[in-house]
Order: sequence, then structure tokens, then C-alpha cells
Amino acid sequence: MSLTLSIVMPEREVVHDTVDEVQLPGSEGYFGVLPGHTPLLATLKIGELWYRKGPEKLYVMIANGFAEVLPDRVTVLAERAERAEDIDVTRAEAAKARADERARTPEAGLDYERVRAAIDKANTRLQVARHARARG
Repeated sequence: MSLTLSIVMPEREVVHDTVDEVQLPGSEGYFGVLPGHTPLLATLKIGELWYRKGPEKLYVMIANGFAEVLPDRVTVLAERAERAEDIDVTRAEAAKARADERARTPEAGLDYERVRAAIDKANTRLQVARHARARG
């Protein structure tokens, strides 16, 4: 038995594949899904999603969204999703440096929640990209 995994952003589908297992960054913590899972809807936070096809694990950066889990499929609707191999490490490092600098230099009207989210996204992108480099 397997699962159909679909990861979609507003502008395009990022992943559509048949997989053996998925782990998602739920807003209440990470959770795993195997074929035959009980149906559920879950909110997702910024984090690392991975899925397994046979012995291979593939990684995706997810930034907020929802997951619909059914016994034979997982559908993720995300504000942002990037496969490990698509992440530009130089760009992610620059974004992290900018966000870190903004957090260090307080100013009136600074939205610290947005700055924290930018730092979390950049850190997650870099973590996901490291998995792709480690694989090959």
C-alpha cells in the first residue's frame, strides 16, 4: 500500500508523487502518516516535511498551510513550499542575515513576529538544503 502526496502552493504544484510515508510539521508538533491513516485536517507551521519512497527520503521546506490526510493520500496546501534541490543556499543565507540584522536593530513599528518567521523560514530552507547536499 502507498500514499499519493500532493504539495500545492497558490501558484503551482510542488510535489505530486506516490510515497510510502510522510512526516509533516503540524502546528502542534510533527506527525507521521502511513497508508491507511485515519482521516484528519491539520494546520501546518514553518518546518521540514519529509517523505519516503522506498529507501529514499526527500525533503521539502513548508511555510504555513493545511494538510488533508486520507487513508490513501495526503494533500498539503502551503503558503510556501520548496523542494530541497530547488533551494538557493546563497539566497537563503542572505535572507537569514537580513532577518537576523533586523532582529538586532530594533525600530519603531518593527513586526517582530514577521522577523521571527523570516528567520525560521531561512533556517528551515538551509536545513532542508543540507539534506539534498548530503544525499548527493
